[in-house]
Amino acid sequence: MVELEVLNAKTSKAYGKVNVSSASVAISELRVVIHKSLKQTPHADRISLRLEPRGKSLKDTDTVGALNLSDGDKVYIKDLGPQIGWKTVFLAEYAGPLIVYLIFYFRPEFIYGKAAGNPISLTTHIAAGCYTVHYVKRLLETIFVHRFSHNTMPLRNLFKNCSYYWGFTAYVSYHVNHPLYTSPCMCTVYAALAAFALCELGNFSIHIALRNLRPPGTKVRKIPVADGNPLTKLFNLVSCPNYTYEIGAWVCFSAMTSCLPAYLFAFAGAFQMTVWALAKHRNYKKEFKDYPRGRRAIFPFLI
Repeated sequence: MVELEVLNAKTSKAYGKVNVSSASVAISELRVVIHKSLKQTPHADRISLRLEPRGKSLKDTDTVGALNLSDGDKVYIKDLGPQIGWKTVFLAEYAGPLIVYLIFYFRPEFIYGKAAGNPISLTTHIAAGCYTVHYVKRLLETIFVHRFSHNTMPLRNLFKNCSYYWGFTAYVSYHVNHPLYTSPCMCTVYAALAAFALCELGNFSIHIALRNLRPPGTKVRKIPVADGNPLTKLFNLVSCPNYTYEIGAWVCFSAMTSCLPAYLFAFAGAFQMTVWALAKHRNYKKEFKDYPRGRRAIFPFLI
């Protein structure tokens, strides 16, 4: 049994003391214990624990024993503010683009007025199909495939993420569904469509492989490796092949539509995913001593 003193990281005001049953209790469990024992503390999902008022947030997987916490030691709480579930945010940010794009596609008269009566190119129809497939896939993956390592994220992320996805969708769909839109040659369209389909299948394959690494109801972390699916062999070259395939899909969509806003969306997404991939790559190498040295973060042989 370990007795810990709990204080507010901002004011250093003491909330009280909690008793921890054993040294094997993880920080994720300690947050729950603190909230149940000290009702004046924020909800467990809003709690960030640290050993110093301005110290680094402790990892959920850390344990009381590993941190050498003993009777009388202090832990500090930082309130992370209003939280929202990861799945809720994902569903909102992916459902929005699907609805927005299809409004431009099925009801162009709402956007373009009388000019909407012009014939629609085959490429416009194909693009609508690709956009629909992509976001329906993302919604289904969110519901049935993804296993999140954290329960919640800050509520502000809902508005930030939705603004990004919904706003870019409106920008792209306005141009691709415009009555004056001009398609590139159909050879380019069909080649890009085939590559888009391959990247979408590759992205889905990676998500399945990542799901199978983590048993249900756990936060187990393992080195991701290729399975029997040949599309997962990209794991041999990069740490985050799901991002590689995602970027590839949007570059192919951009080439298929020859649309500048689509290229801007692909570039913005590539930049953000590269930042995420580099961070994950560093964490993998830090966490696993036997992590494959030849892997890059997101682009084979480059980054």
